[in-house]
Amino acid sequence: MAGPEREREDGRSAIRLFVESSLAAGAAVTLTANQAHYLRNVMRQAQGARVRLFNGRDGEWEGTIETLAPSRATVRPVTRLAVQPPAPDLRLLFAPLKSERTRFVVEKATELGIGAIHPVLTRYGQTRRVNLERLRAHAIEAAEQCGRLEVPHVASPCSLTDALADWPAERRLLVCDPEAPSTMAEAVEGDSGVSWAILIGPEGGFAPAEKRLLADHPAAVHARLGPRILRAETAVAAALACWQALAGDWR
Repeated sequence: MAGPEREREDGRSAIRLFVESSLAAGAAVTLTANQAHYLRNVMRQAQGARVRLFNGRDGEWEGTIETLAPSRATVRPVTRLAVQPPAPDLRLLFAPLKSERTRFVVEKATELGIGAIHPVLTRYGQTRRVNLERLRAHAIEAAEQCGRLEVPHVASPCSLTDALADWPAERRLLVCDPEAPSTMAEAVEGDSGVSWAILIGPEGGFAPAEKRLLADHPAAVHARLGPRILRAETAVAAALACWQALAGDWR
């Protein structure tokens, strides 16, 4: 007997999985062992149940489970539900935090539509250890749950100095700075059509040399997030929400 299938109000499957394989009607996709375990033992699915697949290239597809073993599963795409939209262009730079707080940052940045996530190492940062594989897994899980059709790129960590040295001339850098004279609305007014990145620094603030580097950088625009001092992960969520409302896809 088939297990209970999770469905949305429109009758389609609510189970979404990110896959690396190409997606096309009738072309069976082999899932990972972890995904097979998830379908079989966590979601209690069975052969014939429906799932949705996306890969960041071919849109979103609904298909049926053809085989489901303890460590192997295949799904055959049947119907394309959505075409692939352009990838989000906004980038996030942030100083890594302790484990669960960094996970929060990656999850919320994914949910809020960031295109790429760049951990940057600063003088007063909380940690210099970044588990990229784990962060990418968090981004995939968040994309599966929030309905995105792509997973944001999670870059290898680098120093703030190196990130700014290789900064593309066509991209502005919005530095979230509690001492800035301008609000975010004032900082981005009239410039929403250009490429942007948002920088959230460490809770200990930037070192004097880093402050000078940011003050002198031609791409940097400084803005405050309000009258209160925010924890770093709160600042990420607040900055991205403000951005989407002012210049992004919430307008």
